[in-house]
Amino acid sequence: MVVVDNSESSRNGDYQPTRFDSQVDAVNVLFQTITQGNPESSVGLMSMGGKGPEVLVTLTTEQGKILEGLHRTKKKIGGSSHFKTGIQVAVVCHRPYPSSESPQVSLTHLQLALKHRQNRSQRQRVIVFVCSPIEEDEKELNALAKKLKKGNVLVDFILFGDLEDDTTQKKLQAFNDAVKGNEGSHLVVIPPSSKLLSDQLVATPILLGENAGGAGGSGDGVGGGDEFEFGFDPSIEPELALALRMSMEEEKARQEKRAREEEEAATKASLGDVKEEDESGQGSGSGARGDKKDDDKMDTS
Repeated sequence: MVVVDNSESSRNGDYQPTRFDSQVDAVNVLFQTITQGNPESSVGLMSMGGKGPEVLVTLTTEQGKILEGLHRTKKKIGGSSHFKTGIQVAVVCHRPYPSSESPQVSLTHLQLALKHRQNRSQRQRVIVFVCSPIEEDEKELNALAKKLKKGNVLVDFILFGDLEDDTTQKKLQAFNDAVKGNEGSHLVVIPPSSKLLSDQLVATPILLGENAGGAGGSGDGVGGGDEFEFGFDPSIEPELALALRMSMEEEKARQEKRAREEEEAATKASLGDVKEEDESGQGSGSGARGDKKDDDKMDTS
């Protein structure tokens, strides 16, 4: 689930043309990268500003639905971000509400969850855009983070925009420290610059994985590609880095598929050999029994 920040702060123009429009572009890049990286992946969309969190699109592989959901949300910019409730809804919610129900999400109304997804091999992941102050205190956020970690839910934060103080970043850092495990769950801080938000996002661990240098859960922002496995700084050539990463993942998927096919073929061949041996043994036994009957007849005569 991708969660966008459509609070009043998203009208700010420190990211051109606005913070919200920069999220629209970034969400499209996220969707394409996730769905193209693995054909079994699906993406949902929700907002956490306005009157309350709203589920815009449940898990889908159709980009048109995501675009339509973003277009509807642009008309509902306002209020503050409901950060904690937004994350809870993103984890629990799995379907849109019937038209007879209020679009505002209440946790008591949620019936299906990501944990009830049809494809059990899919990992639960929430990617949250944050460009406004977080009102919840660090203690209650830390409790939520521990629950998500226990439930094996990955949570990535994309903090961007020029906020008045560093309180929000400190809260997100504490949350990230509590929720992250051996892999996944990153905090990426992207300050305003002349570059597009999406261009800077593709050079982060959220899209490139654990081998991307820089902001992987450290809150230090984008940069420092020393650990990037292809030998160059992904922040300088983000499109090339993303293309290389996707190509590598596709090749890995092909190799895994080939290995499975070879294993299945070997298993079938082994079963075929066993069957032939059984048939051969049965034939020999029949012949022996036939010979014994003939001998008996000869003795009788």
